[in-house]
Amino acid sequence: MPYCWTYSNTTSSMHELHLWPHQSLTPLGFAGFIFLTFCLALFPLFPLLGTISFWGLLPFLMLTVIGLWIALRRSNHRAQILEILTLSTNQASLIRSNPDGDIQEWICNRYWANAKLHKKNGPIPNYVTLNGNGREVEIGAFLSETERINLFNELQYALRKN
Repeated sequence: MPYCWTYSNTTSSMHELHLWPHQSLTPLGFAGFIFLTFCLALFPLFPLLGTISFWGLLPFLMLTVIGLWIALRRSNHRAQILEILTLSTNQASLIRSNPDGDIQEWICNRYWANAKLHKKNGPIPNYVTLNGNGREVEIGAFLSETERINLFNELQYALRKN
């Protein structure tokens, strides 16, 4: 799962939850995929070697590979999200680092913090939010449906545990 709990060694009541989007394509896999795509796209051009048609089709092949490169890089950049939920004895705080460098922060008294699961009426199915201090913030929206359900159950347990 693309999240993990860490516990403080000094105090047993300090918990941290780190969440991040799943990224299945490693940098080596990215390079291999682009290279393989380029090589496979060249196969139909082999019979055209030495003709004017080869030079007419080659720019479109290159545009396709460049477009694929840009799309995968953009997708990778958008997935550079990190959410850190810190639960201490009396405080709950959520810090979200966005891909553009913006940081969003939510702090609440742990006693009033509450996790909610919106089964159908959220922007996505099984939408998880945290309530408290007069605000409602989303957490783990990039996770899969089953991961959000598991996250909700773990959050409820962690928020009620002292």
